[in-house]
Amino acid sequence: MMPPPRRKLAGQTLFITGASRGIGKAIALKAAKDGANVVIAAKTAQAHPKLPGTIYTAAEEIEALGGKALPCIVDVRDEKQIGEAVEQAVRKFGGIDILVNNASAINLTGTLETPMKKVDLMLGVNLRGTYLTSKLCIPHLLKSKNPHILNLSPPLNLNPIWFKNHTAYTMAKYGMSMCVLGMAEEFRGSIAVNALWPKTAIQTAAMEMLGGAEVGKQCRNVDIMSDAAYAILGKPRSYTGNFIIDEEILKTEGIKDFDIYAVAPGNALLPDFFLDEAEALVQNMGDQVVIPVVKGDSRSAATSGPIAETFNIIKGVLNPDIVKSTGGVYKFDLSGEHAGVWFIDMKNGGGSAGSGEPPVKADVVMTMDSADFTKMFAGKLKPTMAFMSGKLMIKGDMTLAIKMEKMMSMMKSKL
Repeated sequence: MMPPPRRKLAGQTLFITGASRGIGKAIALKAAKDGANVVIAAKTAQAHPKLPGTIYTAAEEIEALGGKALPCIVDVRDEKQIGEAVEQAVRKFGGIDILVNNASAINLTGTLETPMKKVDLMLGVNLRGTYLTSKLCIPHLLKSKNPHILNLSPPLNLNPIWFKNHTAYTMAKYGMSMCVLGMAEEFRGSIAVNALWPKTAIQTAAMEMLGGAEVGKQCRNVDIMSDAAYAILGKPRSYTGNFIIDEEILKTEGIKDFDIYAVAPGNALLPDFFLDEAEALVQNMGDQVVIPVVKGDSRSAATSGPIAETFNIIKGVLNPDIVKSTGGVYKFDLSGEHAGVWFIDMKNGGGSAGSGEPPVKADVVMTMDSADFTKMFAGKLKPTMAFMSGKLMIKGDMTLAIKMEKMMSMMKSKL
């Protein structure tokens, strides 16, 4: 008879920020199956009207799987709350072996569109919160036999496309990664400090808020991140200073079938931010599309060519229902072979569309190449992918930008 598999995290204590839902909770549940102790350090003590889970429901799930849980109300911007949670963890479980800095805030807007309140939130949660929680946990981690800090943050990719559409978010998220870079070297030989990032988008409540419910079909589930985290946290403290992609480490663990993690197997997956492969993937998908180009025609782009043809179709399908469900005015500033300014008014009357400036101030301005615009409205390039790869710059109301994708799916049969 084969011996039971080794439970790598049995008896260890994990302090996980943002563990009431999403990836943080998935890592907590994975550890609970080994019989680990989990400190759920998160803000949600009462049920949120739109987001599932609280620190208490997460604690119930952890204990149902064989783990021990300590739910703590923690805003990672609050030094006192973190300090008290760390003290409670040490009193209850005797120490801290693993810190997972998962808590994060996101706002994907440009410099002029990002209120300083949002900038402060992202820097406070992502950068300062990660640094502060690490600082307060490290004295206890140094007493552990195999201590780990794992930050849910990306490789430090300085390609400008990952800055130009959301500089504040990138600075804040890269702050978490810089903590890995510095602390891994500072505590080399004493604490393993690593970063974990997904290759593709992960289906979480945050992703649905960014891309709508339909975006889930292009995501993997949270299990891929919890499995990857489990592989990392079982390694010795000498495994440090690494920026790890979920799929890559799981391949080294012998995983070959990644369809098991797909929300909708067979669908194209949405690449995540900060990976150069994301830009390449979108480019490859776009190259499969053949865009008709009218050459040798001296007529204005406003009356001929693929952009004009697309807008003629849009005019034909606009109706009060689409206008009511969208409620926004869009301006498209197109460059490339068919450069020009176009608009779609889905806010007033039965809607209108055409060349030139919109009749009223635009709620959203989308800047992109005319070829990519045609691909987007042909259903061959999703706005989310175009934005994430840097092909599309968005200024204005991001909620309305997301509605554009929903509107295009309504029009798809006629475009």
